[in-house]
Amino acid sequence: MKHVTTVIIGAGQSGLAFSRELAERSIDHVLIERGEVGNAWRHERWDSLRLLTPNWQSRLPGYAYGGDDPDGYMTMPEVLRFVRGYADHIAAPVQAGTTVTSVRRSEDGYMVLTDRGAWSCRTLVLASGACNIATVPACANALPSSITSITPMEYRNPGQLDEGGVMIAGASATGVQLAKEVQASGRQVVLSVGEHVRVPRLYRGRDIKWWMDATGVMDMRYTEVDDIKRARRVPSLQLVGSPERVMLDLNTLRGMGVEIVGRMAGLRDGVAQFSGSLNNQCTLADLKMNRLLESIDAWVAENGLSGEVEPAHRFEPTEVDAEPPLSRNLADGGIKTVIWATGYRPDYSWLEVPVLDRKGRIRHDGGVVDAPGMYVMGLPFLRRRKSSFIDGAGDDARDLAEHLCASLCQSAA
Repeated sequence: MKHVTTVIIGAGQSGLAFSRELAERSIDHVLIERGEVGNAWRHERWDSLRLLTPNWQSRLPGYAYGGDDPDGYMTMPEVLRFVRGYADHIAAPVQAGTTVTSVRRSEDGYMVLTDRGAWSCRTLVLASGACNIATVPACANALPSSITSITPMEYRNPGQLDEGGVMIAGASATGVQLAKEVQASGRQVVLSVGEHVRVPRLYRGRDIKWWMDATGVMDMRYTEVDDIKRARRVPSLQLVGSPERVMLDLNTLRGMGVEIVGRMAGLRDGVAQFSGSLNNQCTLADLKMNRLLESIDAWVAENGLSGEVEPAHRFEPTEVDAEPPLSRNLADGGIKTVIWATGYRPDYSWLEVPVLDRKGRIRHDGGVVDAPGMYVMGLPFLRRRKSSFIDGAGDDARDLAEHLCASLCQSAA
């Protein structure tokens, strides 16, 4: 049995940022990582994926991107080098190749059981990630056996797909990126679209992430949102981090020949049923995008920057068929593969502390879990809108480390 004040589960950017904050406060700790540092960036992403955030926005406490392409977007090998470089920079005490099998309460904190021994700790940080398991709807079980069903965590490149048509369910960042790549490979793609967030890659000559950073959108705190549960479920932005810095939206995909249909509402006898709300979803996405652009324009005017950036403009509305199809016989329609780009969820199967709600989501208040001395990191909109990004890990880690330190001091008094 090994004893330490704090155990951090996960050695990605969130766990490492927390480690650095604990080290700054002289709190002894260990990071337990099932693979190597940055494991998910290496093993759970497709080949062509790049970060959605510009390189200059890759910032962690005491560490930042230092290359010669600040406006570019890191490839996965580059992200892995960045994260590992940070672990080396802060001399993080990582216990790699160690799988957590159980976390239980103990008399003075928590017992963390692993395949390489047990740890006892007073405080615990869950930084194992928000995207451990791909979310697949129940209707996937009704797919005909002749159609291959995969998730983005299993997808690597178009070469692994069967020849023939591909349906992609979900049109957030993952769905639109895969639709573009697979369509370009010569396969006909049908993209099933539900709620989505449309934004341009560039606006008024600058990256949309630059604007969201400068105007304070990404720093919005969870206490400032009317419905934080809803905010935490908002889909990821329709963006791609390409060297060409292109806009990737439904209009772009339609221009490539991708067929756009509504959200998959059900599947029976090989026939997919689609929601009739496609036009409404696209209209709403356009409306929200224009509201964001209006807020940027107002900020530019208020700060006297109109002469330093390109003029304001608006983008063409999303174009979809007036009466999109409401059903499709997948096998007869030539569909050979369905990719479920329908989201992700954390894996807390090893957590034997009653802190999960009926949907398996962890109960927390800005990262302070509903259990003494337990914290969580890296979830969407945990404390700020940027919480799930590399750039958001540092601020959240600082806040929660301060809370953890104060709690330890109070218990010792």
